[in-house]
Amino acid sequence: MLTLSVTQRRRFSAQGHALNPVVIIGKAGLTNNVLCELDRGLLSHELIKIKVQVDDRNARESMLEDICQRLNAASIQHIGKTFVIYRPRPEEINQKKSTKKQKREPRRTKRSYQN
Repeated sequence: MLTLSVTQRRRFSAQGHALNPVVIIGKAGLTNNVLCELDRGLLSHELIKIKVQVDDRNARESMLEDICQRLNAASIQHIGKTFVIYRPRPEEINQKKSTKKQKREPRRTKRSYQN
């Protein structure tokens, strides 16, 4: 399970308010398909919000711990039936983004030829 400092947790908590839930966990609970979808969401967004339809508070707390342990994520916030979790992107994905083609110089305009 990933651990964060207090300042990081506060910053991510503030960012999490504006998010919409990426995954909604129904009464069936935490299945393999739900875990795969959570993993996909974390790969693309790093910080995601999850909505849970389970009424028992203890079950929700254990579900959050289970999600964080299985996905190696950090729990940012647990308010009612809403979770916010964070996992940094793997370095491989960050390297792919940095190896994008460099931008070309802009085309010359008509006015630049007149001088």
